[in-house]
Amino acid sequence: MWIDCKPLAKAIEKNIKERINSLNITPKLVSVVSKDDPSIMSYLKSQGKKAEKLGISFEVIKVPPKSLLSSLNELAKDKSVSGIFIARPLPEELEEKDVFAAVPVEKDVEGVNPANLGSLIYGEELFPPCTAEAVVKILENVTELPGKRITIVGRSVTVGKPLSIMLLKRGRDATVTVCHSKTQNLVKLTKESDIVVVAVGKAHFLKKEMVKEGAVVIDVGINYVNGKWCGDVDPSVERVGYVTPVPGGVGQITTILLFDHVVRAAERQTG
Repeated sequence: MWIDCKPLAKAIEKNIKERINSLNITPKLVSVVSKDDPSIMSYLKSQGKKAEKLGISFEVIKVPPKSLLSSLNELAKDKSVSGIFIARPLPEELEEKDVFAAVPVEKDVEGVNPANLGSLIYGEELFPPCTAEAVVKILENVTELPGKRITIVGRSVTVGKPLSIMLLKRGRDATVTVCHSKTQNLVKLTKESDIVVVAVGKAHFLKKEMVKEGAVVIDVGINYVNGKWCGDVDPSVERVGYVTPVPGGVGQITTILLFDHVVRAAERQTG
């Protein structure tokens, strides 16, 4: 069975519009690009459409790699800017951690600044990584988390690691296992889990025989195969569990949460 994420997305969108109406400013998101990539520009175009629909000001700034850090410093000082988004992948000559650290915490709507990531350890979720938060929102919308056995396949800084911390937070109280390329007996671990989250970037990686009957499966993957977009979860898994679709699942919630963060940043900046 497929999990319908549209009602959740609409509910978050409605909340965003209501909060914007109560602000005395227009929230503004600036997306910074330092690498010429058609797929990046396509994504930013969709960002712009969503921003316009929500009533959020949106701007794309293209800068050469050598000017990226100085541009981020300028945006940090600009009081008209509520949130900053950094388009990835970054140019090879730039150190990702240094770039993310240049985004001020109060404008870090992606949740990539090491300070925001570190705050997750203490249960503070001011601006958690949007994709990790999207997974949490979907799970809280479809099931109870306390005591559930959750296996996360993938340990990235943007999904696997922060998600594991968020699911362990008091109040959610899940029992979490994080797996990666060196994990042994992966099938045994996923088969015993109430919830499986897959974020490895490999098309159809999770098979039906790796999932127990009735499990909730969150597909974070996005892969382009034979002219179509698909996830990390094989379609056959839908016959035994509850699966988020690709596209239209985690990605949809991730995008709307980015703008939720922009509004939150504007609210905090205006007091």
